[in-house]
Amino acid sequence: MDNEPGLKIVDAFDLGPEVRSLLMPQEMAEGKDGRQHQLPRYFYEIPSHEAARAVRLSPHFGLNELLLVDLKEAERLRSYPRYVPCAVRVLAFYLERLREAVAAPIHLAVNGGYRSPAHKLSVGATPHMWGTAADLYRIGGHVLNEKDTIEKFNRMAEEVSDDLWVMPYGHEIGKTDDHIHVDLGYISLVPREMSEDRSEQPQAVPRFAIEERRRVDRRTPPGASPDGDSDSAEDASPQD
Repeated sequence: MDNEPGLKIVDAFDLGPEVRSLLMPQEMAEGKDGRQHQLPRYFYEIPSHEAARAVRLSPHFGLNELLLVDLKEAERLRSYPRYVPCAVRVLAFYLERLREAVAAPIHLAVNGGYRSPAHKLSVGATPHMWGTAADLYRIGGHVLNEKDTIEKFNRMAEEVSDDLWVMPYGHEIGKTDDHIHVDLGYISLVPREMSEDRSEQPQAVPRFAIEERRRVDRRTPPGASPDGDSDSAEDASPQD
């Protein structure tokens, strides 16, 4: 396990034309408030479903949980190799802190993690397109579909960190009544292994790197099985 390579990091400008057109690296996206945000350029390349299940971003969150999508995602981006912005690790860190605060498992909805710009729910710039947002449909034994429950856990999420933004309860656009939405805004992460340049043209030799291990082993927590004890199940999360 210690000798396994880390995740492959790619420059999205060097991906094939179809994938590049769907990920839209460094293009501008406009939010509902009219603000412009630049889409991410650096992605993890996930070679297979087995690899997605094996990689743990934190003790209780696997990479596969943040890749769960349905037919709303572009067909090519549902096939392996798949791509997720490198900032997804930052999201997992904060989800772990939230799990500690609520002292219960946290369950992500299908389409509740990363969504590409081509996803049918990606209307305007949403932090989901940066891999820095999560929609939660259940915390512990609480299904998040009632006002009191949502507002209770919203307050707990807000107390975790000022970095977390929580969508308020309500039935209007920009509010939610059947899940909790938390996000970190529009973070684009440049891994230390990558060398930045200004070229947006595909290169003859693709720009990529293998992520260096920050710890001895990041695949599974001590004593856990390869599937771990992650909080979300692929067949249990409802559509967001």
